[in-house]
Amino acid sequence: MRNDNSPPPPESGSSIDPDRPWFTRRGTLVVGVAALAPAALAGWVLTQAFAGTGSDGPSRSTPLSASHSTPSPGQRDAKPGSTPGEGASASTSPSASQSTTAAAPAPAPAKGPLAGKTVVVDPGHNAGNFEHTDEIDQQVDIGTARKECDTTGTTTNAGYKEADFTLDVSKRLRTALEAQGAKVVLTHQADRPWGPCITERARIGNEAKADAVVSVHADGVSAGNRGFHVILPAKVKGGAADTAKIVGPSRELGERIAGNFARTTGSAPANYLGSGTGLVVRDDLGGLNLSTQPKVFIECGNMRDAKDAAQLTSPEWRQKAAQGIADGIVGFLGG
Repeated sequence: MRNDNSPPPPESGSSIDPDRPWFTRRGTLVVGVAALAPAALAGWVLTQAFAGTGSDGPSRSTPLSASHSTPSPGQRDAKPGSTPGEGASASTSPSASQSTTAAAPAPAPAKGPLAGKTVVVDPGHNAGNFEHTDEIDQQVDIGTARKECDTTGTTTNAGYKEADFTLDVSKRLRTALEAQGAKVVLTHQADRPWGPCITERARIGNEAKADAVVSVHADGVSAGNRGFHVILPAKVKGGAADTAKIVGPSRELGERIAGNFARTTGSAPANYLGSGTGLVVRDDLGGLNLSTQPKVFIECGNMRDAKDAAQLTSPEWRQKAAQGIADGIVGFLGG
């Protein structure tokens, strides 16, 4: 490829006027010019070769390609950012590489009424507990007593497991909360053969410094008992258990969830406990006793009642249940 700044070739038809006085020594002058021509040509070549290598960069009058050389056929076909062996020369200059490397975009800040908030969602039980009864029967310290690490949970009469219900609702709840800008942590996703123990479930919420913790469940009492209820922590102190600081905010969280859950799902508060309020206080649940963050349990319905079971096994109703819980959390956190 011809460089546009190459000196023009001599004109083949040119001549020198013999009448000019300085040409009297023609033979000597021709020899001198012949001797100087190679040196001048060499100097011009060196000037072109090293142009642009100084601190000021390439000469403005000498356009250079990105690689400062004529591209090979492979380079002409290469796409920006390609690597050697895919059509690009391995000697591509740093400036060319930098121009084709896109900067990684910064993660967008969370938006929504729950931006900056952390919510821990605890899917009650684990479907694998049925095959690991020895492990879940081990005793753990809940501060005021000792209890089983975990239980199997209940089922509908048709065999639909509470653990499957709680995990499905918890995942739907996570999606709803993340849409509001919250950071959501699940205590498990059935990604372990059994558990976790109730002590570990509490610890996950504590270590996350959660602004709210909700444990999702469904009850398993006799048929005819219907409706949902929210379990609140009692004021207890003993061993690692001390709920004094969370009793108040946990009650507010529970009241918010109960109201929104009833409104969104159309389900009534339980007719068998809580005096129709949908709220129950307990001091025997390790997940509440060991929590240092505002926390409640919600029993979304009775799996042993046919009418409640029809709701609990409906994906559409489970979506409403998740939305009702989410709305309560948003209200509690000031969204």
